[in-house]
Amino acid sequence: MSRDLSPRRRPESAHSGAKTPAAGPSLTVPISDRSPSSVTDGGAVEESDVKSTISKRPLIGKRHISTRSDVSGLLPSEPEPHPDSPLPTPSDSDEDTYPEGGLRAWLVVFGSWLALFASLGLMNVMATFDTYLSARHLVDHDNGTVGGIISLYTILSFALGIYVGPVFDKYGPRWPIVGGSVCLFAALVVVSISTNYWHLLVAFAVFSGLGSALLFTPSIAAIGHFFRERRGLATGVATTAGSVSAVVFPYIVQELFVKVGWPWTMRALALICLGVTVGANFLIRSRLPPAKHAKVTPSVRVFKTRGFGLTLGAVFLMQFAGFIPLSYLSGYVLAKGFGQEFSFDIVTVLNASSAFGRVAGGWLGDWVGVYNANVLFSVVTAIACFAVWLPVEEGKAGMIGFAVLFGFTSGSNVSLMPVTVGKLCGTREYGRYYGTVYTIVSLGVLVAMPIAGKLVLGSKGSWDGLIVVTGAAYLASAVVFAVAKMSIVGWRSKPWVLF
Repeated sequence: MSRDLSPRRRPESAHSGAKTPAAGPSLTVPISDRSPSSVTDGGAVEESDVKSTISKRPLIGKRHISTRSDVSGLLPSEPEPHPDSPLPTPSDSDEDTYPEGGLRAWLVVFGSWLALFASLGLMNVMATFDTYLSARHLVDHDNGTVGGIISLYTILSFALGIYVGPVFDKYGPRWPIVGGSVCLFAALVVVSISTNYWHLLVAFAVFSGLGSALLFTPSIAAIGHFFRERRGLATGVATTAGSVSAVVFPYIVQELFVKVGWPWTMRALALICLGVTVGANFLIRSRLPPAKHAKVTPSVRVFKTRGFGLTLGAVFLMQFAGFIPLSYLSGYVLAKGFGQEFSFDIVTVLNASSAFGRVAGGWLGDWVGVYNANVLFSVVTAIACFAVWLPVEEGKAGMIGFAVLFGFTSGSNVSLMPVTVGKLCGTREYGRYYGTVYTIVSLGVLVAMPIAGKLVLGSKGSWDGLIVVTGAAYLASAVVFAVAKMSIVGWRSKPWVLF
């Protein structure tokens, strides 16, 4: 059935004879929270089925409870799904209110932070592992064979999200988080005693990849059960775990390799991961019951959601572009003769700036709309590439300036992406949609490194081609985000509409 998507108005008082004045022009998007599929072409809406009135969006400073209807009891408890809806939709009355804060909600955010610290922390030391294994552990194998372990781990960490997401929607976060904690701890303990290539392939690549996947998707999706109006800010706070772990884990690994060697370094990481994931198991919770007829298998019907394909393309371009500087900035600094110590320092500066960007980007997305924020930050990042990174030839100030600017803007993309996906579906389908998007987007991460390497080799050591491709991909991402937004809200809507 179609829903009333007319501009939001204050409900008429039950004790007043005055009629509710007609709502004036609004910049808030009149869109179904279930699925963009229910929005008709051109932004037109129907007003025949649901006769409820919708409250205005509260100010951020006063957000304690977000409501989607002041008269939710008038809505049927189990409405028929819209004929264009790609998946069975939950009852609106079950999703009317979100805590938007409070101790329970922020403890879930902290639990997500702990789980992401473990899963992303391990991912941040992959390059160090690759170097150590090639030089010490697997000297009889070529670099490509050793790199296959790292590549398989990365693929599984992201690609399994397409299965983990529906499991979260059906059963909640408890079993995925428990399974991920056990897999990660056991895998690192086995890696510490492994000597053969196939031991490392199974223990590290397969089981560590599975553990990271089981931790990653539920940690992000659980936040959506407690936040709607402030989902960007909450997600931004949780994803700062990636920036912190990017500083902490490499430092721990480099120090322990020298002092205690490979086996005890792996055992120390196993204990760290176990400690933080135990906390995550106690704190991460879901709030809403599963959707009726929810399934644990992937569904291609999510691709029928209006704007899904364009949003997927925009996120793919953004992740492709963002992964290139993250992987090659240290090598670029060395190639320009800045020195090895400065190459480590510049990565630390980038990660520290990224932590601030993740929080600020999520906060801004709550105010101006996540699609608008994605467009803004993608354009700024492209300008940083063309106007700051490309002209830099010598001088540390320029490189530090680029690292700060790129870290901030690319960090905002990390926190905005899950919230952007959440705009395409109901909360009880959040895990499925997010897992599907990240599985496909992971391909962009995998192809970014070899493409960037070919650009440098093909240019005989020149980095200009790599920088231009990065900036161009960010500009393309901004354009596709803008087109995706207009395809969802309707082409008759104003371009600056909040969404």
